[in-house]
Amino acid sequence: MLPQLLYSKSRCLKCGRCASACPEHALSLQAEGVEIDRARCIPCEECNRECPSGAMRLVGRRTTAADVLAEVERDRVFYQHSKGGMTISGGEPLAQPDFTLALIAGARAMAVRSAVETAGVADSETLQRVLGQTDLILFDIKHMDAPLHRSVVGDDNATILRNARLACGLGVEMIIRVPVIPGFNDQLDQISAIGEYARSLGVPELHLLPYHRYGAAKYALLGRTYEMPDAPPPTRAQLETLRLGMESSGMVVRTLG
Repeated sequence: MLPQLLYSKSRCLKCGRCASACPEHALSLQAEGVEIDRARCIPCEECNRECPSGAMRLVGRRTTAADVLAEVERDRVFYQHSKGGMTISGGEPLAQPDFTLALIAGARAMAVRSAVETAGVADSETLQRVLGQTDLILFDIKHMDAPLHRSVVGDDNATILRNARLACGLGVEMIIRVPVIPGFNDQLDQISAIGEYARSLGVPELHLLPYHRYGAAKYALLGRTYEMPDAPPPTRAQLETLRLGMESSGMVVRTLG
């Protein structure tokens, strides 16, 4: 929930100015570049200001609902012509419920539709309070098997599935979205299980989103380990096979990306 420091070794001049400026002594100049003690870093921007090459860069910013809605206002004519609207994604919009509600209310005042994309991890009161106000719910479900879900995602799917059912009872249009991840849920029986659950909720439409590696470079800049560096994104042919298999069971299925 805070800005984060990106560090690009390829742009670093090894001048040491960032380390000298750091009030927390979280940076140290080494032969191969700057070493960051991220546990001590309090994203204060001092290193960012001192870096002459842009190797140190703070990303993420605090903003207000009014500032975001001013950007939405500039695109309002486009939304009206496309029949689209403002999508609040993330991260997780339900982690900032008051901010999300302010955006929804502001969009409604401009006669702009809103959609909230959520992974469904929130307490039931927050979920109903926020999702009951939007025009469209985009609800992510990754897997129906609880142990497998826990082994990959880090928690089981009980809260997510319970909240999907709660969201479905709010009377708001809802679409289930499935990120298709190789080796995790890219088989037809796995996707079909999610489709069966969607049908049990009365949700008629499901979107397949192909896994991608766009975040790998940012993981490196953040000093983090990217867990799936060699996993290939699903091909169009694979997505089409999944789509046709799902449609044969009566679902409306769209592939995105």
